[in-house]
Amino acid sequence: MTALLRVEGVSKLFDRKGKPSVEALRDINLSINEGEFVSIVGASGSGKSTLLRIIDGLLAPTKGEVLVDGQRVTRPGRDRAMVFQQDSLLPWKSVIENVAYGLTLAGRPWAEASAVAQRFVTMTGLAGFESHYPHQLSGGMRQRVNVARALAVDPRILLLDEPFAALDAQTREIMQSELLSIWRESRKTVLLITHQIDEAVFLSDRVIVFSARPGSVRQEVKVDLPRPRELTLKRDPRFVRLVDDIWQLIEAEVRQGLKAG
Repeated sequence: MTALLRVEGVSKLFDRKGKPSVEALRDINLSINEGEFVSIVGASGSGKSTLLRIIDGLLAPTKGEVLVDGQRVTRPGRDRAMVFQQDSLLPWKSVIENVAYGLTLAGRPWAEASAVAQRFVTMTGLAGFESHYPHQLSGGMRQRVNVARALAVDPRILLLDEPFAALDAQTREIMQSELLSIWRESRKTVLLITHQIDEAVFLSDRVIVFSARPGSVRQEVKVDLPRPRELTLKRDPRFVRLVDDIWQLIEAEVRQGLKAG
């Protein structure tokens, strides 16, 4: 099977005026097939979000390249959509207007854009809230609007950078389950960055474990757990064992980072 997304020998060096350069990533090689859900975990500062921005085309790698369906990534494109940690909704636009925003920017007439947006409003459980504004929504609902807006432009790859980091623990659990439902229906290829190991295991087909900075691929862990998945899976001994195995891979580096901080 030919991978939809390939990251080949990607390294990233950040130059700093009057200071030593910072090597964020070193020789990253990844291959993700169409329809897969893959997560990256690792210690803080290991370059996970930097890699996501390189894949989206927001940053250029110092070395190596990113390929989507064999085409080299040089800038953001419609085949990729990013959801960031904090919602980036336009406060003066309603839910339906926010979801349709990318489509209207691309020149789609409002009748067409709003019809497409309505599909994803419904898919993400926001039906009935189309006329609400961001300040009227909970944090979890705002992130669902973010996901709906990303899906509305019909990307082949959905890039998620800690999308639930700002949510409370209970809402985060529910959002994980909601995200799996959305993924099952949309069948997008998903790459998720998260610090939560249990979140990565619950959602993913594979978990990529990064080393401490400079980030490199330390190990790939296959999540051989049945789908569809319910939150009760987190109490399954197989699930607990996978989480523990991944934690052991990064524990020393996380502790070292805490001491350095």
